[in-house]
Amino acid sequence: MSSNLHNEREIMMDQHDVIIAGAGFTGLTAGLALARAGCRVMILEKDSTPGGLAGSFEFRNGVRAEKFYHYWYNNDAYVHALVKEVGMEEHLVTMPSRTGMFYGGQFWQLTTPLDLLRFSPLSFVDRLRLGLLVFKARRVKEWKSIEHLSIREWLKPLCGPEVYKVVWEPLIRSKFSIYADEIGAAWFWKKLVLRGGTRDKKGGEQLAYFKGGFGRLADALADEIQKAGGAIHYDCPITGVRVDNEQVKVVTTPYGAVMGRQFLFTTSFPVIAGIFDGKADEKWLRQLRRVRYLGNICLVLQLDRKLSNIFWLNVNDPDFPFVGVIEHTNFDGPENYAGSHIVYLSRYLSTQDPIWTCSDDAYLDLAFKHLERMYPGIDRSWIRDYKVWRADYAQPVTERNYSGYVPGRRTPYDNAWISTMAHVYPEDRGTNYSIREGYAVADIIAKDLNRQEL
Repeated sequence: MSSNLHNEREIMMDQHDVIIAGAGFTGLTAGLALARAGCRVMILEKDSTPGGLAGSFEFRNGVRAEKFYHYWYNNDAYVHALVKEVGMEEHLVTMPSRTGMFYGGQFWQLTTPLDLLRFSPLSFVDRLRLGLLVFKARRVKEWKSIEHLSIREWLKPLCGPEVYKVVWEPLIRSKFSIYADEIGAAWFWKKLVLRGGTRDKKGGEQLAYFKGGFGRLADALADEIQKAGGAIHYDCPITGVRVDNEQVKVVTTPYGAVMGRQFLFTTSFPVIAGIFDGKADEKWLRQLRRVRYLGNICLVLQLDRKLSNIFWLNVNDPDFPFVGVIEHTNFDGPENYAGSHIVYLSRYLSTQDPIWTCSDDAYLDLAFKHLERMYPGIDRSWIRDYKVWRADYAQPVTERNYSGYVPGRRTPYDNAWISTMAHVYPEDRGTNYSIREGYAVADIIAKDLNRQEL
């Protein structure tokens, strides 16, 4: 893999067809498609590894895990297509998941319809309402018809006030923090419909995963890009642009400037606005900054034993500093992690939240106190290692009528494009849709380059 750029003179003499900002899955997918189409591609990535939010790291003992947990649904077509394209289908595995909820100080298994009928915090009638929710959601055929409603305004009449209060409101508030009452119903509708399509004949959910983690897939994509003649430079943030005659001419980096014919920016809107600050039309910059984001803090524990048999546990208690306990090795076994058990504790929050500025040790202490409430026999000696990851722009805030104000792929410059996870709406941000965006924008750029050749 490439490392840092060299001097500005050397780079300026060597113009590329496409410069891509960001080696997440949108950038990698677009880069691979364009490189294989014969374009001279250069990807510039601020981190030291590819994958973006789906990147990996190593614990001190060399065990590799993902920074933030990621899984695919078995109906995620784009990720399966990409894996097939790079000839790595044998690394894809599909397995049933075991899900549950921590509510009222108790664990509740919620994997199958029978589990749902046993969920006694709801009356029998409300359990039926919860079970029928997906079928009711599927009656909505045009998501824009409900986009003007908040999740609460749409969902509460659909499932009843008690189902909303017990099951959905705590999760929505934990997911969207201070913006929970502003999130549009279309986002939640799409999530219900998509997840409802992942069930097997017995009603259980099927999830897919890439053996060894998404970081391995990101590494493989990076290798394929370079085999096709592309280049990737890590530890290389883009700091600005030079523009002329309604075109971007150059992006600047700490190591020099890079020339290109076409430019693709796949980073978050606030980062893109910072890159173009003082160069682009202020109205467009305001559009970028109009989209708000939440951060994510994720504690990754490497344990010497499991906590439970549940893979995905939603925590429906607003007092907890995490919304979910994801026991990854209850899905992808500990034998793939040198016998360790990998657990993710995740929380979305405003970066102004006091928890955001906690030291890693302080956040571990806080989280562990709450784990003791859930698992009374747990002991700190179980922890072999841990790592805390933070992402400033982890979740776009998709407010009511989001499609009416989110900027499109076009920029004020006819040779520059943006494609980010904020564009996947009404789907939730995720690797499958990042890949879809990468394919789509690569096709647009390739056609533009072909027109320039005529």
